Amino acid sequence: MTQDQVIQMLHKVVAENQNYTTWTVSTPHLVELVNRAIKAEREACAKLVGEFAQNYSAYELATIIRARGQA
Repeated sequence: MTQDQVIQMLHKVVAENQNYTTWTVSTPHLVELVNRAIKAEREACAKLVGEFAQNYSAYELATIIRARGQA
């Protein structure tokens, strides 16, 4: 995920959980943000595997997935 995607996701988390509004981001907001980021990253990796599984080995797929973190 890019920094902009994480910030956008955080804005959604805060907007959807108005009962935790403060001048700073609360722990429940951060927990929800992390859970959403994990879910989004897992789905992105699953899509890569689905797209490339027939053409690459498991090792090559792992390398492709790890490269996502370098972008």
